[in-house]
Amino acid sequence: MISENKIKNIIAEVLSSMGGEIAAPAAAAVAEAVTPDCAEGCDLAAIDLRKQLLVPEPHNRDAYLKMKATTPARIGIWRAGPRYLTGSSLRFRADHAVAQDAVFNNVCPDFIKDWGLLDMKTMCADKDEFLTRPDLGRKLDAASIETVKAACKGTPTVQFVVIDGLSSTAIETNAKDTMEAALQGLKNLGIDAGKPFFIRYARVPSMDSASEVLKPEITVALVGERPGLATGESMSAYMVYNCHEGISESKRTIISNIHKGGTPAVEAGAQIADIVKKMLEQKASGIDLQI
Repeated sequence: MISENKIKNIIAEVLSSMGGEIAAPAAAAVAEAVTPDCAEGCDLAAIDLRKQLLVPEPHNRDAYLKMKATTPARIGIWRAGPRYLTGSSLRFRADHAVAQDAVFNNVCPDFIKDWGLLDMKTMCADKDEFLTRPDLGRKLDAASIETVKAACKGTPTVQFVVIDGLSSTAIETNAKDTMEAALQGLKNLGIDAGKPFFIRYARVPSMDSASEVLKPEITVALVGERPGLATGESMSAYMVYNCHEGISESKRTIISNIHKGGTPAVEAGAQIADIVKKMLEQKASGIDLQI
């Protein structure tokens, strides 16, 4: 394993040979940028990009860091010639792997079982079919419909469903805390909720299919959202008054970016309870709801 100092010396020698003595200061600056603050064997994905500035000798370091603090976007990552630095390139691949895991992994059955949720599914047979046939991910399968009818009470005021969507990680990380906070908030407001259940291989409109079965006044769906390179844990809450199949997308009220870097799960749960109260008062959701 080549030591950090030896890498810096090699870079300095190469750049010096290319540009003489003038290149030496630049070589040292680039060497610092090539070796970000990460010990050998550390988790690159754990580095906070909002605090990592790799630009050597920036004109206004404070302004750079202030801008980076507002976004997880990859700014100030610098380069080695026309290419990304090795650390930045590896971080990109690490974040891409996190996103792939979120999409392709299933929510753990033990997680759902320990939570005490019914484990339902759509018409998709497996994850591959879910990803290639969005239409099948919008409806509960026949067995799930019968199970829901038998296990859940009809026409509840509020019905929660948990939908894996495109991020199993988001559900396992945020769904339980969000729902528990929301249910506690509804209880404090004197609003009853039906027995929640989980829908596997499901898209957002599967909440419409579930609503056709139970006819709740309000349906709340916690959905794992499509991950990006910023996070693989983002979840959204979709809330609809008088939800049914074929309902317009404009009727959905949404709280998005529920994760530790956005809206915290417990805070989102409190917001859900408050919005549900307004939906019941106004008998509306989406663009018809005044918040």
